[in-house]
Amino acid sequence: QAILQPAAFRSFAGMFGLLRSSSGACRFFASPTRYGRAFASATDGAIGFIGLGNMGGPMARNLLKAGRKVVAFDVSEASLNAFTAAGGLAAASPAAVATQARCVVTMLPSNPHVRTVYLGEAGVLSSAKEGALLIDCSTCEPAVSQEVARAATKRGAFLMDAPVSGGTIGAEQATLTFMVGGPSAAFAKAEGILQHMGKKVVHCGDVGMGQAAKLCNNLVLGISMAAVCEGHALADRLGLDQKTLADILNTSSGRCWSSDTYNPCPGVMDGVPSARGYTGGFACDLMIKDLGLASTAAMGSNPKLALPMGGLALQLYSLMSAHGAGHKDFSGLFELIAEGKQKRQ
Repeated sequence: QAILQPAAFRSFAGMFGLLRSSSGACRFFASPTRYGRAFASATDGAIGFIGLGNMGGPMARNLLKAGRKVVAFDVSEASLNAFTAAGGLAAASPAAVATQARCVVTMLPSNPHVRTVYLGEAGVLSSAKEGALLIDCSTCEPAVSQEVARAATKRGAFLMDAPVSGGTIGAEQATLTFMVGGPSAAFAKAEGILQHMGKKVVHCGDVGMGQAAKLCNNLVLGISMAAVCEGHALADRLGLDQKTLADILNTSSGRCWSSDTYNPCPGVMDGVPSARGYTGGFACDLMIKDLGLASTAAMGSNPKLALPMGGLALQLYSLMSAHGAGHKDFSGLFELIAEGKQKRQ
């Protein structure tokens, strides 16, 4: 569990109880009565949403489909226009979103974007209301989530990290899995919002533990996708029909999400990035970011942890990006691995 210094939380002392450890550091626990009062209306009224990309756009639209009023911001005018056309409301900045909503959801690319959107001059925390519930669905370092959470408490607001798994398909179909970090009392409030966008909401522990779970998940995902790509490339070289291999993988010991839900081989499955030129999915460069975050976290652990397979996967996706395909879905690694055959043709 995260150990938090008391100076960062003086303004939040009225909402939280305080425990002092033998080391002199302080741990905060939610005071159910006070906490419940502070956040009783946090999930009522409009919901704010910041980040309308490949993941955030469908997620925000699912809130609209659930009958919620949503006010959103994105740096892309086209994305914002598409959202308003679907029935949403537009705001001029993250601060403007926080002014109009007591619950704000964010879905952002990486560490610097999270810091800017929350801590910047026109950021969420510049205008967040006391008692506001902030739910960050971005994938970033656990330490960044904890940093923003500390800043949020100074305004009497609270941030929970809630990164997702399920990809763009899950975002479109509202079948995402949310990995949530934060106090149990806040989780109960956040869960009611997140259920509109996913089918499973898991409480992982304190702030930052949702990010920890996501990094572990994407470490496994990056490695397993590389393995499925290699398997299909080998099947091609040996003359084995790709759909036959997929059918075997999906009913035997090689089965995994990368094969049965998000197969990387063109012609095997409809409705996935490999069926549309590896567009509209989870970008290779984002997988590189997540594997890099996992590697950084592993090296910062005590004792340090080696991630040999994660390191090899990171090199493969980095090579894919260096070949100019960083914007493509990460399953496009199949093209890179099968490149020898393509060159001969």
